[in-house]
Amino acid sequence: MPPILSFAIVGLVAAITTFLLVPLTTRAAVRMGASREPDAHHIHEAPTPTSGGLAMLAGVAVAVAVAPAVGGLSELFVAPGEILGGVAAAAIVLAVGFYDDVRELSPPAKAAGVAAAGVVLHLSGVSIAVFRVPFWDLVFLSDEWSALITILWVLGMANAVNLIDGLDGLAAGIMAIASGAFLLYALRLADQGVIDEANPGALWAAVALGVCVGFLPHNLYPARVFMGDGGALLLGALMAAATISVGGRSTVEFSGQAFFFYAPLVIPLVILGVPVVDTLFAIVRRTVGRRGFAVADRDHLHHRLMRLGHGHRRAVVVLWLWTALLSAFVLVPTYTGRGDAIVPVGIAALALVLFTIFHPRFGYDSVEVDAEELDRLKKL
Repeated sequence: MPPILSFAIVGLVAAITTFLLVPLTTRAAVRMGASREPDAHHIHEAPTPTSGGLAMLAGVAVAVAVAPAVGGLSELFVAPGEILGGVAAAAIVLAVGFYDDVRELSPPAKAAGVAAAGVVLHLSGVSIAVFRVPFWDLVFLSDEWSALITILWVLGMANAVNLIDGLDGLAAGIMAIASGAFLLYALRLADQGVIDEANPGALWAAVALGVCVGFLPHNLYPARVFMGDGGALLLGALMAAATISVGGRSTVEFSGQAFFFYAPLVIPLVILGVPVVDTLFAIVRRTVGRRGFAVADRDHLHHRLMRLGHGHRRAVVVLWLWTALLSAFVLVPTYTGRGDAIVPVGIAALALVLFTIFHPRFGYDSVEVDAEELDRLKKL
């Protein structure tokens, strides 16, 4: 497997391209009317352009174009169909999301567009071919089941990222941490011979990390630009391609000798625990309330943190820290091969639980939350 430096170069190219193009796409968005107005379901107080996804897609395209020239990555492009399929899927979801930001698509049409990206991935070879059931055996999927599960996986990943994109810097930071962790996980599997040199999973993780790092400086509170539905769906598609490539075709058992499960597809669900849990809660909440899944509300994890008394920035940092801890839960035993290596992670998780719950109770002393904002949040 190519050294991590090669992927770092690709990620750096994606980051620089995204960072430099965000101001240009922001000006274009203003002319096209692609901005998000303040309303009852969003925290921001002024119209904000939603064009970050355009710069992200450019970062993806440039990074992929440069990658063949980076030493050690040539194996990935011997059969470029999967790479081209990934770029095409990213372009499709970006177009769907950006159109929704400008004109507003119906939920079924939006889901159909994301599903079309899943079809493109499947046809290009980026598909879930095997599924390991813990304590049982491998299940080899037929082409029909493979296509269906791949499409559902893409839909799930894309919507999970889109739902968590509710505070400035939240989704970009979470996805930067998660994609970086998954890059390290993929490299570890490659070192152990679980995946081969032509597997593009690590490439997609490096590109996702790069575009998040390049976009984040523009998106920190108070954000000058949002990634919009286009950017959120794009990040979801990139992570779907990465996780499918690594976990959807592996037939070798490997868990770092620490976990009770041996299913590679479980690993990304742990790393992306924050958006996954938020999505599951949203499904249950809206089902019980007999509301459509596409109906927005203010009961997501970040909204709940703010109602507890955490300020905008601190709520974001808390969820970043949870993503980092979940990533450490996967990576530390994987790299050390020792189950007891997760003990410090558990201690850190307990400390973060206590901080999350009890810190606001010592008084609303955060400089980020003034009295007017607190009154508004308490009424939600």
